[in-house]
Amino acid sequence: MDRTRDVDAALAAMAALHPKKIDLGLARIERVLKGLGNPQDKLPPVVHIAGTNGKGSTVSFVRAMAEAAGLTCHVYISPHLVHFRERITVASEEISDDQLLDVLKRVRLANDDKSLSFFEATTAAALLAFSETSADLCIIEVGLGGRYDATNVIDRPAVIGITPIDMDHAEFLGRDLAGIAREKAGIMKHLVPAAIGKQSDLVNAVLEAEANKLSVDASFFGQDFRSYRQHGRLVYEDSHALMDLPLPALVGEHQISNAGLAIKIARTLQLDESAITKGLKTVNWPARMQKLTTGPFAEMVAESGGELWLDGGHNPHAARAVASAMAEMESHTPRPLILVTGILANKDIGGFLDAFEGLAGAVIGVAINDHASLAPETLRELAQARGMNGQVANNLTDAMQRAINTGEALSRQTKVEPVIAPRVLICGSLYLAGEVLRQSE
Repeated sequence: MDRTRDVDAALAAMAALHPKKIDLGLARIERVLKGLGNPQDKLPPVVHIAGTNGKGSTVSFVRAMAEAAGLTCHVYISPHLVHFRERITVASEEISDDQLLDVLKRVRLANDDKSLSFFEATTAAALLAFSETSADLCIIEVGLGGRYDATNVIDRPAVIGITPIDMDHAEFLGRDLAGIAREKAGIMKHLVPAAIGKQSDLVNAVLEAEANKLSVDASFFGQDFRSYRQHGRLVYEDSHALMDLPLPALVGEHQISNAGLAIKIARTLQLDESAITKGLKTVNWPARMQKLTTGPFAEMVAESGGELWLDGGHNPHAARAVASAMAEMESHTPRPLILVTGILANKDIGGFLDAFEGLAGAVIGVAINDHASLAPETLRELAQARGMNGQVANNLTDAMQRAINTGEALSRQTKVEPVIAPRVLICGSLYLAGEVLRQSE
C-alpha cells in the first residue's frame, strides 16, 4: 500500500512544530529522547561524522566497507534528494513507510506539541528506529555544526570523523573559520578516537587543540595517514599499513582524500583490507559527480552527443573540488563546459562561480522550485562579470536545450571540425539535484 501521502502529512505536522527562530542547543531533543526512553543509549557502535564537505561521501564509503565485511548498518544522513526515507537506513535497508510513520507518531506524542525543530524531530525518529532493530554499526552524519547539532546526543561513539572544514551556513556558524572548526570539533568525546580529514593548517591547529583538551587520540590526514593516486590506483598509508587499492567508484580527485579518511575510520573499526577494497568498488552516492545516463535530461544531452553530470555541492570549497574534476575530464576529452546552476540565496554564489572561471564557457541560471533560490537573472549577471556567457532558463528542460545550443555555438567558435557537443554540469544545490533526479525517475 502506498503510504506516501500519510508520510508527507506526518512530516508536515512535524514541520509545523519548528521554532520561529533556531537557537542551537540540545535541550529540546534531549527532552524528547528522555520521553522515548533514551534510544540513543541503545545503539550499536556509532561512527559520528561532522565537517563541511565530504560528509555524505565519507558516510557512504564507511557504509560500503562495513557492509562488504558482512556488517549491517543503521545510517542517518541529511538532506534527502528525492524521498525522505533516504535519510534513515535501518539495518542496511531504507526505512519502510510503516516504520517511519510509527516512529514519527511516537516522537510527536513524546514532544507533546512543544517547540521542536524538524531536524530534531527526525533525528529523534531515526534514533528510535535504530534502537528497536538489531544492527552491527550505526553511522550518523551531523546536520549542521557539531557541538549543538541534534545528533550530538551520543555519549560514547566508537569513532568520530571530521571531513574538510570550510565556510558554509554562515547565518548559523558565522564567518570565523577557527570558530567553525571549534564548533564541529564539539562532537569529540573524551578518549574516543578521531580521524581528521584533509584540512587547512589553521583548522588542523584548532582541531588538535580541541582533541588535546579531551585526551582524544586524533589521527590527521597528511600527518598520521594519507591517500593518493598512483599509477591508476589508490595508495593508502599509515604507521601500520601500506595498501595498494582500486580507485574509488566516486568520481573526482577530492574522493581520493575522502576515501582515505573512510579507510582510517574502517581500520579503527578493524575492518580488513578485502572489505575496504570491495567498499571502494561498490560505493554509491547520488548527486556527487554523478554521470546521468537515464531520464529526459540525459536523453536530450545524449542525443546531441554530449555528456550530462550532476553534483549537489553548494559552497566554494565544493565548487573547487568539482571544477578540478571537470578540468581533469577536459584534459583527457575536451568539450565545452556549460553549467546549469540553481543555488540558494544565502550561499556564496560569487565564490562558487569563481571556481569555474576560465573553465566553464557559460552559466545558465535556473530557479529551484519551492526553495528560496537566487534569482536566475542575478546568476546571469555574476557569470557575465566573470567572462562567462550568462543566460536565464525558464525551467530545466529549457536549460538543457540552451546548454546544448550554447555548447555547440562555443565549439563552432574554435573553427575546429567537427563540432563538439558540450559537457553539461547541473550544480549549485542538493535541492536542485533532487529535482533533477525526481524528474529522471
